Amino acid sequence: MLSPPRTPSPSRSCLNSTSASLDLNVPTFDQLAATIRDRFPDLSPQFQAGAAFLLDYPDEVAVLSMRKVAERAKVQPAAMVRLSQQLGFPGWNELREIFVSRVRTRPEPLTSRARSLVKGGADNHLGRDLAQAQSHNLELTLAQNAESVIDAAKTLKKAPHVHVAGFRSCYPVAFGLLYGYRLFRPSVSLISGEAGTLEMQLRGIEKRHATVVVSFAPYSVEAVRVAQATIERGAKLIALTDSAVSPIALNADHTLIFSHESPSFFPSLVAASALAEMLVAQLLALEGKEAIANLEQAEAALHSQGAYAAN
Repeated sequence: MLSPPRTPSPSRSCLNSTSASLDLNVPTFDQLAATIRDRFPDLSPQFQAGAAFLLDYPDEVAVLSMRKVAERAKVQPAAMVRLSQQLGFPGWNELREIFVSRVRTRPEPLTSRARSLVKGGADNHLGRDLAQAQSHNLELTLAQNAESVIDAAKTLKKAPHVHVAGFRSCYPVAFGLLYGYRLFRPSVSLISGEAGTLEMQLRGIEKRHATVVVSFAPYSVEAVRVAQATIERGAKLIALTDSAVSPIALNADHTLIFSHESPSFFPSLVAASALAEMLVAQLLALEGKEAIANLEQAEAALHSQGAYAAN
């Protein structure tokens, strides 16, 4: 279940009254989820249980009846109706339509995109289109995260230990961040879950620690589990993801959003990697002279131990 955000948003000035309502013009799931997250601390326990189910199981909301949703959320059916009205909708059906629309517009399956790519054939435009998409992703990602990266780096610097996690296609991004960070900070570790050891590794997350999780839609269940464990243990969570309301971002202390549009069959991770590199660079700048000394020692050790081929 979704836990209440640890830090109330400063934008909730109109939420002291039970009559506060969502703008009826909100057309997307992302906007609705952001509003629910913002208002969550002010909702009654019944409404919190219902709202948490809406965000945790949006696919089920799209296909189940209101009574079944209420049963799964462990609230009375009338509570779901009242929650809908609390959020500014005439009733349940109007609220549910947001979730139905989300299912209709979910990311296109990779196989569908691959078929379109093959059908179109390979020509000299594909490379150009890929380059243009990567450039756009980088520009958008850098513009969105200039200040956020600094704030996230400050949080990581304060943590006595930092964990990094990324699964499947996000693993290279997470590993790249870990590798660069470990060159000047020893207290950084990778949560990889190899050989079914995810739960064992999660036990290493402690209060005051910080965890960086990388994931994009469709979100890895392992990434969501790492994010949940981080919140449960009272550690700080930094999400590198594609949406402010992704499962790993909803309760994150800092969210860094990357764009991954691509004319190819698979989403691009160029901007995600750039974001990770930005974070490492900012961390080195914050650590200062101690980081330089650690980096010098690490670099010398790599050379002395024969890590690199001789020129």
